[in-house]
Amino acid sequence: MTTTAQAHVQLNRAVVAFLDGRRQRGFIYDFSAVKESFRLSPESDTLQQRGVEIKVKDLKAVFFVKDFAGNREYVESAVTGNSPRGRKMAISFTDDETLQGCTDAYNPKRPGFLMFPTDAKSNNLRIFIVNQNVAHASFV
Repeated sequence: MTTTAQAHVQLNRAVVAFLDGRRQRGFIYDFSAVKESFRLSPESDTLQQRGVEIKVKDLKAVFFVKDFAGNREYVESAVTGNSPRGRKMAISFTDDETLQGCTDAYNPKRPGFLMFPTDAKSNNLRIFIVNQNVAHASFV
């Protein structure tokens, strides 16, 4: 019986929001909430040889998405039935953008935290919020 040594790699489609307003999309294979950087590849690349290094300090957030097309016209509902994970919270960034979702790991002393959309129809699967760029955070 022959097996391959290649480890299972999870495909993470992401839209990266930079502090300067730019958005870049691609695939992330090595993301960690405690690492200072990760690689963003322009296309599915299981060998992870392409792509650029992204520094978390340069970001506002990382949006892990279902697909890249999304729907710009769709307005997410802030109403929750059963919370998908943790407590509901609202955050506003230093550029006045606001988001609502649920989290079970908010700690302002850490580099960031994951927030999950409350709307099941959202294109976002989860969002990594960079704490240094949050102007206000509150549980609702």
